[in-house]
Amino acid sequence: MTHKLVNVGFGNSVVSRRVVAIISPNAAPIKRLRDEAREDRRLIDATQGRKTRSVIITDSNHVILSAIQSETIAQRFSPDIILSKEEIETEEEI
Repeated sequence: MTHKLVNVGFGNSVVSRRVVAIISPNAAPIKRLRDEAREDRRLIDATQGRKTRSVIITDSNHVILSAIQSETIAQRFSPDIILSKEEIETEEEI
């Protein structure tokens, strides 16, 4: 069985089957989640010192910070599906 690796920026990759969610880091609950993961030593910082633009949650409850936009990482999981920003925002409103 082969596992697909997905690039999360700067040469860092995650196993696609282990990812549960890819979310934006701006909301207060996500900031709390990041702080809790840091305290519990479950935080993986893959930003290489750059601004965090997405947070990836794994099935092992690890939290991975990435400097790549959430939409970009999501497209790397399923490259056949190409959504514009307007389509994503329309889906969020529904």
